[in-house]
Amino acid sequence: MELPETPSFDLSGKRALVTGASSGIGLGCAAALAEAGAHVVCAARRADVLQASVNAMAGQGWSAEAMPLDQGDLGALPAAFEEPFDIVINSAGLARHGPAVQTTPEDYDAVMHVNLRSAYFLSAQAAKALMGAGLPGSIIHISSQMGHVGGVDRAVYCASKHGLEGMVKAMAIEWGKSGIRINTICPTFIRTPLSAVTFDNPERLAWIMDKIKLPRVGEVEDIMGAALFLASDASAMITGTSMMIDGGWTAG
Repeated sequence: MELPETPSFDLSGKRALVTGASSGIGLGCAAALAEAGAHVVCAARRADVLQASVNAMAGQGWSAEAMPLDQGDLGALPAAFEEPFDIVINSAGLARHGPAVQTTPEDYDAVMHVNLRSAYFLSAQAAKALMGAGLPGSIIHISSQMGHVGGVDRAVYCASKHGLEGMVKAMAIEWGKSGIRINTICPTFIRTPLSAVTFDNPERLAWIMDKIKLPRVGEVEDIMGAALFLASDASAMITGTSMMIDGGWTAG
């Protein structure tokens, strides 16, 4: 009897681009792909911090390089995709929380510019490059559980992430015949330097712990396995959907 073989998680020979890779979830995703054998181009705006992250990966014997990039600058995107990437993970994001009645047009535009507009055109450039080379690929966006539910003082953020989820479904339908997959990862609150202000607020922490069904908050490491899975052949039949890493938040 011949047993089926488990699809490979090995990314040797693959080129990957990870945006927002200088810290937090983006850095975790970049490390996961590099450890699995991919050559990872790490992109972010802060060149000094970005280079330090790349140096740390190189110190592990992994293949990585830095690409200073403001992905909101749409004019800079074509040059970033002169060569196609087998894997693209978009981890860049912005949040400006507050009551909806106090949201300014400037705050609204800033969040939508990063979370939706830049994600849209980054995806389009990635897919265009892959199609031009006749290659399949995997595009992954770090979305949020807030792309599926609502949250206190998060109307603009939720709007951007709900929009991202719809965008991904439409692009998956359009690009599927070309072998290009696109999905989202939807984390709950993850402990990073940027989320420290939230975890340091006792009321917010109590709200989070009441919503998460597991007895802890999320860590960057909780995202890394999902990123590797969606980047690899192990997820070859998955597109147009979201992977919830929310500790059961949306289940209830």
